[in-house]
Amino acid sequence: MAKVAFIGLGIMGSPMARHLKAHGHEVTVYNRTAARAEQWVAANGGSLAPTPREAAAGQDFVFACVGNDDDLREVTLGDDGAFGGMSNGAVFVDHTTASASIARELEEAAAAFDFAFLDAPVSGGQAGAETGKLTVMAGGDPAAFERAAPVIASYARSAKLLGPAGSGQLAKMMNQICIAGVVQGLAEAIHFGKAAGLDVEAVIGVISKGAAQSWQMENRHKTMLEGKYDHGFAVDWMRKDLDITLSEARRNGAQLPLTALVDQFYAGVQAMGGNRWDTSSLLARLEKPLKQS
Repeated sequence: MAKVAFIGLGIMGSPMARHLKAHGHEVTVYNRTAARAEQWVAANGGSLAPTPREAAAGQDFVFACVGNDDDLREVTLGDDGAFGGMSNGAVFVDHTTASASIARELEEAAAAFDFAFLDAPVSGGQAGAETGKLTVMAGGDPAAFERAAPVIASYARSAKLLGPAGSGQLAKMMNQICIAGVVQGLAEAIHFGKAAGLDVEAVIGVISKGAAQSWQMENRHKTMLEGKYDHGFAVDWMRKDLDITLSEARRNGAQLPLTALVDQFYAGVQAMGGNRWDTSSLLARLEKPLKQS
C-alpha cells in the first residue's frame, strides 16, 4: 500500500480518490474549495491538506485531476504548488485533460526536482470514475509508469504507456476526435429516423448489432430519444478538449475538418443554453428547427 495525495475532487477526482482509499492506500486530499475536501474526508476517511504543497509532502504518489492548463500550472508550480513539496523519487500522475505542451513542461520541471511526472488523462467519464473502470492513456518514463500502474489500477480497468511526456494527452485528443464524430453521426441518424417516421428504438435495436454499433449508441440512444442530456461529460468540457485538439492540429499540420465542424455544432448547443448538457445533446441542436417550424 502506498502513501498518496489526490488534488482536485470534482466529479472525476472525488470517486477516483475514493477508490484509492477503498484499496487500502493512505490518502491525503486537497481541493481548491476546502469544504468539498472536508466533506470527502468526512465520508471516506483519510486526511486533508490546506495547500497542494502540503498535500504532496512525504507522498509516494501524487495524483491530480483539475480543469485546464492554467489550473494545473497553479497546483503544481504556484506559490503553494505540489512540486515544491514532492519527495525525491516520488511520482506525480496528472489525470487532467490538458495540452501536450504543459505535460512536457511539467515533466521537465519534475526532473529538475528529482521526481517523475506522468501525463495520464482518462476516458470513461463520470460513470467510469464511479465504478473504477476508467481507461488511462499515459506518457512519460517507463519505470515511473511501472511503479504507478498498480496504484492507478485502483480506479482503472486499463492503463497503458504510449510514449514520452505528452503522449497521453495526444492520445486523449485522438479519443475526443473519435467521440465527436460518433456522437454527431448518432444524433443525425436519430434525427433522420424521426423525420422519416420510423420506430427509432426498433431500428437502433437492429443496427446496434451490426457495423454501426458503438458505445454511444448502446449507452446514449435511449436518453437522447427522451431528450435527457444530464448523463455525464458536459458540452463545456468537450469544447475545452476540442479547442486543445484543434490547437495541436494547427501545430502539427493534421487536418481535422469534421472535428472542427462538430466543435461549432457544440457551440450551437451552448447558444441554446446547453453548456452543462452532456455531449449527446448534439441531437437537440438538430431538433431545434423542427420545433420552431
